[in-house]
Amino acid sequence: MSVTQWIQLSLVKGGQRYVFRYRPGGEADVINAFAELAGDDQSQFDWFDAAVLSYQLGRRLESVVDGVGARCD
Repeated sequence: MSVTQWIQLSLVKGGQRYVFRYRPGGEADVINAFAELAGDDQSQFDWFDAAVLSYQLGRRLESVVDGVGARCD
């Protein structure tokens, strides 16, 4: 049985902590969640926060791709 790892991104802003967990391949879903939360007028999570977490997600993906490329050389 294979255990799928969860990936976690988090952001602490003021007294709030935002935690997003997703499985590999679910990056588009988590980016959509950032956008939905940033677009909610009742949320303190804003578009800058969404951009910061999107950047972190991209860096994480970049390191995964670099790791795979290194194994293929």
